[in-house]
Amino acid sequence: MEENFKEVAFQIRERLLPETENIKKLMKHPDFQIEGSSADQYSEMKANIMLAYRHMEDCRMRLGKAIQAYDGGKSVYPR
Repeated sequence: MEENFKEVAFQIRERLLPETENIKKLMKHPDFQIEGSSADQYSEMKANIMLAYRHMEDCRMRLGKAIQAYDGGKSVYPR
């Protein structure tokens, strides 16, 4: 039997969290210390990493909102 919507959404949110944190860790990757690379290159890389991080956070939040709607408007925090 297939799991219910709410449990599947919670599982996806939980699986996304470590990846979201891994994306954020890219901001401090040692390759940003390589000399001779352009500051413009690094700023573009960091801007895109931050956008990826924000999109992952938004995805987790929107899944939470879908769960909230499934529950008739009850908050799902903190799970």
